[in-house]
Amino acid sequence: MHRRSFIALAASALAFLGAGARAAPAKMTVYKDPNCGCCHEWSKAMAAAGFSVDARDTDDLGAVKARLGVPADLEGCHTAVVEEYYLEGHVPLEAVQRLLRERPPVRGLAVPGMPSGSLGMGVDPAAVYDVYAIPSGTAAPYVFMEVRPRKV
Repeated sequence: MHRRSFIALAASALAFLGAGARAAPAKMTVYKDPNCGCCHEWSKAMAAAGFSVDARDTDDLGAVKARLGVPADLEGCHTAVVEEYYLEGHVPLEAVQRLLRERPPVRGLAVPGMPSGSLGMGVDPAAVYDVYAIPSGTAAPYVFMEVRPRKV
């Protein structure tokens, strides 16, 4: 086989494998208050990042959080489910991508409350908050990612 033919064949094979490796967008179900604008903005950001988002309005978010086992002290604004994980509150896209890439043995990620500058809560370059991982079993939650201002 000639070198150019081999290179062309290898390139075609890689392109074919790459096309097959592209999975369908991950499905994400977002449970939110029907009157909450920041939940809508967070959902839009996830959809823009390539997730297939099914936003479900509910008047009983407490029941969703209880069913998933979200610790009360880590509750946020809305609750999403992607694959086998839950995402509680304004979890940044980078944390969701890392979670799905690394697949740690956790039930989910949480950003308690509604921190200013978190995804869906406006732009604040000075935003400071933590993203917690909630392990399976009885282990305590731990900081999965720190969100800090970028140093110039």
